[in-house]
Amino acid sequence: MLEVYDYIIVGGGSSGCVMAARLSEDENTSVLLLEAGGLDRNPLFHIPAGFAKMTKGIASWGWSTVPQKGLNGRSLWYTQAKVIGGGSSINAQIYTRGNPHDYDNWAQNHNCDGWSYHEVLPYFKRSEGNEVFSDLYHSEDGPLGVSMPRGALPICTAFIEAAQAWGLPYNPDFNGVRQEGCGFYQLTQRDARRSSCARAFLKPAQARANLTLRTGVEVSRIKLESAKAVGVILRENGADVLIRADREVIITSGAVGSPRLLMHSGIGPADHLCSVGIDVTLDLPGVGSNLQDHLDLCTISQCTGRHTYDGTDRIDRTLLAGLRYYLTKTGPATASLFETGGFWYADPDTPYPDLQFHLGQGSGIEKGIVKINGAGVTLNSALVRPRSRGSVRLASSDPNVPPLIDPNFWGDPYDREMSLKGLEIAREIMAQPALSKYVATEVLPGPCATKEDLLRYAIKIAKTDHHPVGTCRMGQGPDAVVDPALRVIGVSGLRVCDASIMPRINASNTNAPTIMIGEKAADMVRGLAPLPAAEMKAKSDADASA
Repeated sequence: MLEVYDYIIVGGGSSGCVMAARLSEDENTSVLLLEAGGLDRNPLFHIPAGFAKMTKGIASWGWSTVPQKGLNGRSLWYTQAKVIGGGSSINAQIYTRGNPHDYDNWAQNHNCDGWSYHEVLPYFKRSEGNEVFSDLYHSEDGPLGVSMPRGALPICTAFIEAAQAWGLPYNPDFNGVRQEGCGFYQLTQRDARRSSCARAFLKPAQARANLTLRTGVEVSRIKLESAKAVGVILRENGADVLIRADREVIITSGAVGSPRLLMHSGIGPADHLCSVGIDVTLDLPGVGSNLQDHLDLCTISQCTGRHTYDGTDRIDRTLLAGLRYYLTKTGPATASLFETGGFWYADPDTPYPDLQFHLGQGSGIEKGIVKINGAGVTLNSALVRPRSRGSVRLASSDPNVPPLIDPNFWGDPYDREMSLKGLEIAREIMAQPALSKYVATEVLPGPCATKEDLLRYAIKIAKTDHHPVGTCRMGQGPDAVVDPALRVIGVSGLRVCDASIMPRINASNTNAPTIMIGEKAADMVRGLAPLPAAEMKAKSDADASA
């Protein structure tokens, strides 16, 4: 029997969970949410410190990049979530929105009407249930739990003091009046538990009879009839199964998954589709292009004692930490492991911060990063306004074959130059006297006699921050994929509503903007008037827009 729903949402990540919850608020509509991954039943998805396991393969597609020319041919592990809640279920829970100029840039320079900062701020606020801040920039009433860290150790305070001594001002709220400075990050947690979009938005909505969730199912392509999306095709037991959508198909599969699905459906660059044997339904050159991501460099130092969470993975300490967490909601398990950081400038001429720092309370926290003997501490530095642009392409017409992911890291020499400046600043901060009680010596990169030595180290240690965006760019012009209402150009009944629509990457972690996109998109799909724009525009770090 043919299944029919009003809306079919493909991808149960951050934006997909938000949209499923919001669209199903209308009891007269039926909503189907499809997720290729499984449910978030493992306790590691909910304990904040479970993040330490996530970038190492749990609930991931298991993809890597193609060899990166800018990194001497290295292929980087590329964690993309495969679980309900998507990135919000496996990330470090850092809640940062970026800079107001990011969104003004979308509106002014990319012709994205309705997406300026004062127009998207109400959607950020609608989702937010902040335990500390309730003001012009924040709300305490939303479903997404946002709180201050519970697992920050004294070395975190010392880091903030060291960053101030270096020259960064203290900033109590990176999502408020100003972005620049150093301080504690706000985290997507509630009651010392991860507040993923699956838990915050989807779980309360699942009691509705008009919302259906299916996990462990992959959509092979969108069903099109006369340039209209009418449903999706699943592959089950060796046969194609059609599920129809009466109103719209909504793709929320992320910056890799969304263009991948479009191209498998015959929507994308005609020359590329032909090269892999896919019939072209719509020649849309921008699909899969404009990939942007944040590349991360780090310095690792040896501590003078057990000042970080290194060593907690010893079996007896792990058991004790787990028991303490379940009894008191305190201790190591409450840590996201990246509670402090900051924003600053590599390029003094840039109009707002282009660097972001994350202090890791340990070493070897993420896949590909060295774990040193004894207790270590890591300071990551990322260029958050990169100029390099990459792509997502298909390796085959077979949907089971992994895509070709090419972020083109350091494709623009400017990105390499600014990234190295960020690493130098990170090293200088960690050498400040305020950290001398906790930090004994720098282990990595260690003595670097020349700039060439530092560059060789950087190429060896560089990793992604797992922030891919931009591959279904919103806007106008020949390379745009969706219009400002997120409708796929040239196809009716089809939208893309996730981080892939960003014309330019935001200057921070990307989960909060992805949630905002889901909130705003849900109103557009339902035909609702946009929320009233914020009456004031937050002060940014400069008056000029990028």
